[in-house]
Amino acid sequence: MPLRRVTFNFKKEMIQRPFIYELGKMFEIVTNIRRAEVDHDDGWVVLELEGSINEIERGLAWVTKQGVEVSSLEGDILAG
Repeated sequence: MPLRRVTFNFKKEMIQRPFIYELGKMFEIVTNIRRAEVDHDDGWVVLELEGSINEIERGLAWVTKQGVEVSSLEGDILAG
């Protein structure tokens, strides 16, 4: 299955919501946290997302609609 690497950036009011958990439950995506930093003002997380390309795109569209800033990492799609 394809693997995609992304960064999520969260604003202060979003830190308490479990977006990564929700992403994995709502879509057929396996999430793997590779690196993260969260404090009381903001946070970011580097994720690997595994699933079909269509399902990953749907999930990322949902996360973006929720207000999370999503950035693709260079070389973000890897053969699975």
